[in-house]
Amino acid sequence: MRQRNLGREGLVSSAIGLGTMGMTMAYGAGDEAGGIATIRRAHELGVTMLDTAELYGMGTGSNEKLVGRAVKGFREEVVLATKFGFDLNDPSLLGRNSRPEHIREVAENSLRYLDTDYIDLLYQHRVDPDVPIEEVAGTVKELIDAGKVRYFGLSEVGPDTIRRAHAVQPVSVLQTEYSVFEREVEVGVLPAVEELGIGFVAYSPLGRGFITGDFKPADEYPEDDMRRNGDPRWQGENFERNAAAVAQLGELAGEKEISVAQLALAWLLEQKDYVVPIPGTRRKKRLEENVAAAEVNLDAADLKRIDEILPNGSFGGRYIPELMPEWD
Repeated sequence: MRQRNLGREGLVSSAIGLGTMGMTMAYGAGDEAGGIATIRRAHELGVTMLDTAELYGMGTGSNEKLVGRAVKGFREEVVLATKFGFDLNDPSLLGRNSRPEHIREVAENSLRYLDTDYIDLLYQHRVDPDVPIEEVAGTVKELIDAGKVRYFGLSEVGPDTIRRAHAVQPVSVLQTEYSVFEREVEVGVLPAVEELGIGFVAYSPLGRGFITGDFKPADEYPEDDMRRNGDPRWQGENFERNAAAVAQLGELAGEKEISVAQLALAWLLEQKDYVVPIPGTRRKKRLEENVAAAEVNLDAADLKRIDEILPNGSFGGRYIPELMPEWD
């Protein structure tokens, strides 16, 4: 697979990565065996960026352990990215904890769960309003200097926070939701990372599955699936309007003899050469479809048509208000 540079510090990734959150949380009961098989197939297909987090195991390390087991035998050939920043003692998941001692504790746990000597990319998952970002960046710098971490990343932050952190420890990657459904980063955030030479990892590049065309009304999902109550795009009129937009995207994809998911991922790859989408899936067949998007070429007419279908992204916000990240 083609490679992309993420930041100026030397981090290189496959053009398309793999998000592993859904293997253990957010989309119903997990499937460890299926997750491991999918990760190993991703490696066979040239995927190098594997994205996990402390949060995805709710403090048990289940997701990181799954990833660590999956990459046995080829750990040196992949980029293991994980994250800190939540207070997992808060059942609402609204609490944050990026105190230096907690960052160090989470990093040590992640090293143990992933069964590795170093973390390739360590992100602050969400900003902690009680800890200056300079202090966070300084703590990660210490971990980098100690050889436990290679690169520093941020997630869901605005330009001011990015600049302040970058002044202490160069930020290699910013991770935020970005897709044909969600385009808020195009104003302010992408110009800032481009100016500073920071790579961008796009999570939920398929709109939590909506863009694939494999969707159903919110009340048909299980209670432990975030699409039931946590994503306004699945609610009421938003659902109907988004379904209609995906149908139009499907017409274009059909003309090009590709899937809607491949169309959406190819669209992202066309936006900037430092953008790496990390679609998540538990299924090898879906993974193979996603990876093939790296070879899809879209021309100016295709991009114009996509913009006409979804000029401002999807209908409805990407989170319910209490879960929406706040940017500076």
